Amino acid sequence: METDPSQRRNGFVGTLYGEFTDTLNDRLRYSVSLKESSLTIQRISSSPGRTKVVFNLSDCVGCRAYRGPDSADVGAYFTAYFYPFKRRWMSAGVARQRVEQCFRVALVQDPLVNLQEAERWAHAIRDAAGQQAPRRDGVTYMEVRRPRRVMILVNPHSGRGQALQLFTAHIEGMLTEAAVPYSLIITEHQNHARELVRKADLSQWDALVIMSGDGLLFEVINGLMEREDWQEAIQTPLGILPGGSGNALAASVHHYSQSPPAWNEELLLSCGFMLCKGLVGSLDLVSIHLSSQQRLFSFLSLAWGFVADVDIESEKYRHVGAIRFLMGTLVRLYSLKVYQGKLAYLAVKETPKPQKGTITASHPPSTPQHPSLCSSLPCQLIPTSPNQNHHRNHSTTNSNPITSVITTKGTETQGDAKTKTLVDSLLPGLDQPVPESWTVVKEEDFVLVLAIYQSHLAEDLWTAPGAMADDGFIHLFYVTAGISRPALLRLFLAMEKGSHLACGCPHLVYKKVKALRLEPISPQGVISVDGEMVEYGPVQAQIHPGLARLIYG
Repeated sequence: METDPSQRRNGFVGTLYGEFTDTLNDRLRYSVSLKESSLTIQRISSSPGRTKVVFNLSDCVGCRAYRGPDSADVGAYFTAYFYPFKRRWMSAGVARQRVEQCFRVALVQDPLVNLQEAERWAHAIRDAAGQQAPRRDGVTYMEVRRPRRVMILVNPHSGRGQALQLFTAHIEGMLTEAAVPYSLIITEHQNHARELVRKADLSQWDALVIMSGDGLLFEVINGLMEREDWQEAIQTPLGILPGGSGNALAASVHHYSQSPPAWNEELLLSCGFMLCKGLVGSLDLVSIHLSSQQRLFSFLSLAWGFVADVDIESEKYRHVGAIRFLMGTLVRLYSLKVYQGKLAYLAVKETPKPQKGTITASHPPSTPQHPSLCSSLPCQLIPTSPNQNHHRNHSTTNSNPITSVITTKGTETQGDAKTKTLVDSLLPGLDQPVPESWTVVKEEDFVLVLAIYQSHLAEDLWTAPGAMADDGFIHLFYVTAGISRPALLRLFLAMEKGSHLACGCPHLVYKKVKALRLEPISPQGVISVDGEMVEYGPVQAQIHPGLARLIYG
């Protein structure tokens, strides 16, 4: 072992070197070298030009040591699991793909000694990989921590009804490789997730992960905000695994990782990889007030007009997956509507510099080391009734008003320790006029109004190219009446590449705001929050930066 002071400070000490055989052919030998940021594998051969492969440890999710299935085999084994970017088959671009590297350790005839050596390597690789988490340019994370106890909520009816199968096929194995214990809960009805997290003992969990569309995360966030211990509850890291048809947050999380575009199973693999790495950052939430005085918390969007119509009306096509939005768009374009209403907003005067957090690379004292031997991870499966349907929430009659919310840096609260509520200091009452500092839009005829706080509105809709999960902005778009059908279609086609703002469309307006108010005048219409239909009427919203935490890298 070679030691280096800088490596010792980072938690990994020196360079580890060994020679091992192939798991299937003892005649094939490899030299393996572990350094601070890489694992180098080179075949030992008498011929020149030996093949060498270098793996970046930032792509490694785990490593395990184990005995072989043959009790007469004195050797031991260790296997490292990588998800590097590799060129896609039959198409351009790259995507994360699984690579497994396995070696046989047979230094002596003592099985225990060989197993101990395999465990030493597995532990060293895991430790070094934990120090080499992926990074986004110019961004540091508040915390680097691999979740060790994860509650995973799966809606089996989301999207095309394949969420559970996708979890079994792609994510279950990844979590085993990363030694992340989890409990799998199958949601059985509308608001099941909301009710569950409202009552759950969250001290038992290090993260709550959603395997569904965006609607289930909406339930979870509002369930957390309804708890008496909301201050601690909303700090529970949230993860997203795309299992629906929209998957807007999953696409946004993937985008924030500065990875090449991905869809379908490739997007799922990317989000699963980030879950295994366990990088935690801030997530902005938006407080939304409805005319009934109910308050909701939103992580994605508030929409009225064309976007909300397409989202809700395309429900009938959800069995076809993400293409439902294209079908809904074409149908709504054919019968394009114009809505009358009043819009006002508090614009952002200056764009603040992004605040950088600090990195805590070591595990807390309470976090146990992951086992190096192969073992069955604790997994609870709570089955769903096959006869139950899981519908989206198209009304708010079953929702409880929020009476307690989180206190974070820069967030105002009022009340005593047990009844503190979040103060929306920028918002007057809905029955009061907006302050003079707000901008009132002169136009009253709109095709759509969309307030979004993530980069993507769907897997293939890069709606707010400059948005980040924690930028502190509501990205407000609206399209005024007079736009032609072909021009509106061009905007949405350009949105696939995030180039719609460069189209020069005079009917499209984009603003960064902190708060907004929308007052529909047209007697009928649809307003949606995070893709869920809410009551139609006046609505206003204010952003609260960093209110929640999100697993992304």
